[in-house]
Amino acid sequence: MIRTWDDGTISDTEDVPISEDAIPLRKSADSEGHSNKASEDTQTTKSTDIGEDGNPYYHQLESSTQEKRQEEQAFRKQLNKSIRNMVSGTNHQGIRLIVHRPEITPEFIEEYNKLYSETMPVVKELVRKTMPLLIHEDSTSISKNHLYGSQFNADSIAKKDFRYYAKKRPPDESPSLVVALRIDESASMSAFGRLEAAKHAAVAVYEFCEQCKIPIIIYGDTADRSPMEQMSLYAYCDSTHSEQDDRFRLMNIQGRSNNRDGMAIRILSEKLLMAKEHTKLMISISDGQPKAMPDYSGDVAISDMQMVLKEYRRKGITFLAAAIGQDKDTICDIYGKESFLDITDLRQLPVRLVKIIARYLSR
Repeated sequence: MIRTWDDGTISDTEDVPISEDAIPLRKSADSEGHSNKASEDTQTTKSTDIGEDGNPYYHQLESSTQEKRQEEQAFRKQLNKSIRNMVSGTNHQGIRLIVHRPEITPEFIEEYNKLYSETMPVVKELVRKTMPLLIHEDSTSISKNHLYGSQFNADSIAKKDFRYYAKKRPPDESPSLVVALRIDESASMSAFGRLEAAKHAAVAVYEFCEQCKIPIIIYGDTADRSPMEQMSLYAYCDSTHSEQDDRFRLMNIQGRSNNRDGMAIRILSEKLLMAKEHTKLMISISDGQPKAMPDYSGDVAISDMQMVLKEYRRKGITFLAAAIGQDKDTICDIYGKESFLDITDLRQLPVRLVKIIARYLSR
């Protein structure tokens, strides 16, 4: 089960067994952190999505127009300006930053539809179980954590956001949730099936949030691509500029260089604070501890990350770290055990993340 603590951290105490929910992924026999026992479920799950003509459904690229291309270019420029402003006045102010919006290729579309067909049976079942949470047939449902209301919540008094009241939720009001998924794109993500697991997870989270109408932000990040590009962000999905074709950009996720985690988490936290939704959840998928040139490593980097997490927890953001690599102990120390999710079997990653998001809909 997921327990939410007063400071916004969460604890995942549920043991998710390897079952029909598991997403099949390739696994190296000598991969660190993986079981040496061969999986009994090695067959690829096929999608049951059928179009009106009876054929399997595949996502297709929307037609591109000059106006749409200009709009996309303007959005990319606006992203670069606004995100640079987010780190102004911080210890990352002098870092040369570029925000990318990957171009969509036919190969991306083909790969996405393949992962979609493998992932969607599980996601559709979780959506089916979750949708009743979004339907309020009467106004007896209570929405908590408000600045005003008809009912005082004594259990909220320990929080410092002054949201001590509850009120009845109107029949047409859905739970207020926004999700940010941050993906570490350091070079080590290319090893041991981690990259494939991250892509499966991104597809699962995107499609689940899309079907449940949850605003979703998905960014990847790496550091030190060049002296002129010390920090690189990849804006795959952004709730402020949502496009149907964004799903295909997720296939650009790849292992690249180093990672400056504190800067990436600060930027995504700022984007979450801009959202109107009350519950703000950030999930970070990472395989290692922070390390970037010239001296962002060890105690310096860990201290920076812990400072960022503390700052934004006070502002109401809940963090979850999904550790999929060799530095799990360090990641646990940085985020705290209440916010740490140990993914020993990478096949569990997509379904566990989607289940956690689903639980937050009932808050």
